[in-house]
Amino acid sequence: MARPLSRAQQLENAAFLSLLRTTGNVRATCAALGRHRALFTRRRAKHPGFAAEWDAALAIAHAALNDPARAHARETQGAARNGLAPLPGEPEPHLHRTPGGRCQLRRAGTRRRLTRAGEQAFLAALSATANIRLSAAAAGFSHSAFYARAKASPGFAREMRLALQLGYDRIELALLESALPQSHRDDAWRHNDPPPIPPMSANQALQLMYLHQKQARLQEEPALIKRRRGESSDVHSFRLAAMYQAHAAQQRALFAIAEAERRAQGEPWLFGPEHLPDPPILPDLAQVTGWSKAKARQASRKADPSDDAGSVPASGEYHPDVALFGGWRLGDWEG
Repeated sequence: MARPLSRAQQLENAAFLSLLRTTGNVRATCAALGRHRALFTRRRAKHPGFAAEWDAALAIAHAALNDPARAHARETQGAARNGLAPLPGEPEPHLHRTPGGRCQLRRAGTRRRLTRAGEQAFLAALSATANIRLSAAAAGFSHSAFYARAKASPGFAREMRLALQLGYDRIELALLESALPQSHRDDAWRHNDPPPIPPMSANQALQLMYLHQKQARLQEEPALIKRRRGESSDVHSFRLAAMYQAHAAQQRALFAIAEAERRAQGEPWLFGPEHLPDPPILPDLAQVTGWSKAKARQASRKADPSDDAGSVPASGEYHPDVALFGGWRLGDWEG
């Protein structure tokens, strides 16, 4: 797993993504920020969440760039409200009768057909956003065109389903990564001076403190296990256990936040290898003798008189037929 990004890096990524959503050009965005393009490409390769946000920003920028600029041009040039006045260089509208018998005004050469390049652009945007309408706008077509293509082509329907699944997985991973205490995604307010307190009376201040005392100073009871009328002792025990687990999780999160801030300042990890004690040096346990309280007894099995295994072992020495612990034995009762 890659090392979490620092607060400065997260702020830099946020500025990069915000500008990328407007320009849709990575090189232009890096030039505007005064940073090299390789800096962000390396982060993209190491952090899947940043890569997903990168692709989503490009899809949003392409969707904005593919919007028809004709309406904006008419507004700036003071065209008619009906929207049919042609711009300089545009062909004149002509009458057209649809297969249903209705008459429409159309412009020559304005009809676009869905091509393979448009399909690939739609699938690429869908794998980054998991949003069909946004991906269709990024490709420059309506979402109904891709629904119709998926209905007519089983192969495109399969690729559309796979792209949607990939986009869902990438967004889910990005969401999980942003929820980590080490992400520094939403902690910019903690490094700034707080704004001044609005004017309020002493009574209003006391009421405000009373309303938020449980959240700020005490352990707030989780909403799913709030005390209900007529709850049993089992439910009460379960609620207390859940509150303890929630409190422990909150403390672990606070510790992870403190560790992330320490590492952002260049301090070593609190529980790193350099802080661990050296492992104890132990002798060979097979050579340790004299620790057993068992009395030496003659082995129960008969051994060869010439074999030393049948001799009485000394106290504490290993013998397969003599117990290594104290206490009564069957042989003592038989005697």
